[in-house]
Amino acid sequence: MTLLSLHGITKRFGGLVAVDAVDLEVAKGGVTAVIGPNGAGKTTLFNIISGFQTPNAGHIVLDGTDITGRPPEAIAAAGLVRTFQLVQLFQNLTVLENVKVGSHLHMTGGLWSALLRMPRTREAERAVETRARDLLAFVGLEALADEAANALAYGQQRLLEIARALAAGPRLLLLDEPAAGLSIEETRRLAGAILAIAERGTTVLLIEHDMKLVMNTADTIAVLDFGRKIAEGSPDAVRRDSAVIAAYLGATHA
Repeated sequence: MTLLSLHGITKRFGGLVAVDAVDLEVAKGGVTAVIGPNGAGKTTLFNIISGFQTPNAGHIVLDGTDITGRPPEAIAAAGLVRTFQLVQLFQNLTVLENVKVGSHLHMTGGLWSALLRMPRTREAERAVETRARDLLAFVGLEALADEAANALAYGQQRLLEIARALAAGPRLLLLDEPAAGLSIEETRRLAGAILAIAERGTTVLLIEHDMKLVMNTADTIAVLDFGRKIAEGSPDAVRRDSAVIAAYLGATHA
């Protein structure tokens, strides 16, 4: 079953076509990867899907609802949450507080309820903290809950950002180059986390340059080159595709 569908997505910046009539379907419950050389249009495509940029043409459907052109907060509320190439944490908050911030989409009650500390507000706050601690345990950071986010190693900050995104309860999680800057061991742990996220029922769509991570986690891979989709299929099929080999290594190798 398809969770996300892209139909003819196109984005131009002046005379440059960054994304050129891209079609893509993301299956519910699996891991889909978008790969391609630098400048292929991958991050622009993610920005369009998550509402940070508007396409010049085409439309995006999330679980049967057209979300094209909606603002990022509306798309997040619809269940599509993303991370970024550069870690974007609240550096002066604790690790636990960062994850709790991710739960704001599910908080109920108004200003007076919060000020008066109504029972339902206290109950909601306890539920948020329990959920946040569970997510920290899920990514292996539970022992660091009270540390400042800026005290974490870079790989730990990556995992914290994923935990915060999961706190929003997404149906679809977009990961933008999550392995960038990670060590081999950190990347191995990240791969395990991505597979576990999918096993828990959250669909994952990721951009990544680490081919070992992609091949070990993705069910389906789409390949972009100069803004166009040149291949799509299983990891084995994409690995053997002559157009993909040419895009990465040059036509003579294909």
